[in-house]
Amino acid sequence: MSFANLKKNRDQINKLLQAAEAAGGSGEKKSYADDRFWKPNVDKAGNGYAVIRFLPAAEGADLPWARYWDHGFKGPTGLWYIERSLTSIGQPDPVGELNSKLWNSGIDADKEIARDRKRRLHYVSNIYVVSDPSNPDNDGKVFLYQYGKKIFDKIMDLMQPQFADESPVNPFDFWEGADFKLKIRNLEGYRNYDKSEFSTPAALSEDDEKLETVYNQMYDLSEFTNPENYKTYDELKVKLAKVLGEEMNAGAPTMKEEIKMNEPEEAPKMPVTAENVTDPSDEDTLAYFSKLANAD
Repeated sequence: MSFANLKKNRDQINKLLQAAEAAGGSGEKKSYADDRFWKPNVDKAGNGYAVIRFLPAAEGADLPWARYWDHGFKGPTGLWYIERSLTSIGQPDPVGELNSKLWNSGIDADKEIARDRKRRLHYVSNIYVVSDPSNPDNDGKVFLYQYGKKIFDKIMDLMQPQFADESPVNPFDFWEGADFKLKIRNLEGYRNYDKSEFSTPAALSEDDEKLETVYNQMYDLSEFTNPENYKTYDELKVKLAKVLGEEMNAGAPTMKEEIKMNEPEEAPKMPVTAENVTDPSDEDTLAYFSKLANAD
């Protein structure tokens, strides 16, 4: 919708909640070095702080976020498999199918491998950087921000509060949304976002011309769920076979077997974000693979 219509049609919490519940979903094949993305910095202790504002859906979009899954793991060949999952766009994915076979094998080692290869959930939204103390040059700029389930749950809690004395707030709203204070801590080797919180709702700016400028700088999120930007099933299957040394069958020697390798490939460089510094509690692994098993 246009900026003018955006201000008139701001009561979208129910629509956003329905979309999130219904989803209950890679993007363009490009380098991870993408300067459109904002990444929070942390100090030597692993702590970081910044204030950002989640922005509304761009013109022509229904939602202010895109959702997708990927897989990232190292195979017994020393090669890495880092690819977005076709399940993001409702299609079968070879890693998911192999994980299901491993889970159904009844072998504990196979189940552990399936856990290691599980899907990782990502969200992408447009944000406005209110304050980035570690990199002030980012202040006042629009970026894409990739985040995980922990932060998305905080967004949902704000839109759908659990207590009678709390009113729902659409954090993506220019005028009645809220800044997000991102507080990162290092707990037992994982990035923790539990201290992060939304500020009191307030307009991002009282100047609609400034808001319109911000609105016009936002990025199109459709690339992350556009099937044309995904590798095909056959392409992914070939990549998976190469990474696994063509050991594609459950019951065959697993990734736990000792395979002598010459010089293992280094892990591809990825941005350190909420998505790839995974907290074990981010996804209920047992529930996920039980669902896979029941699908057979």
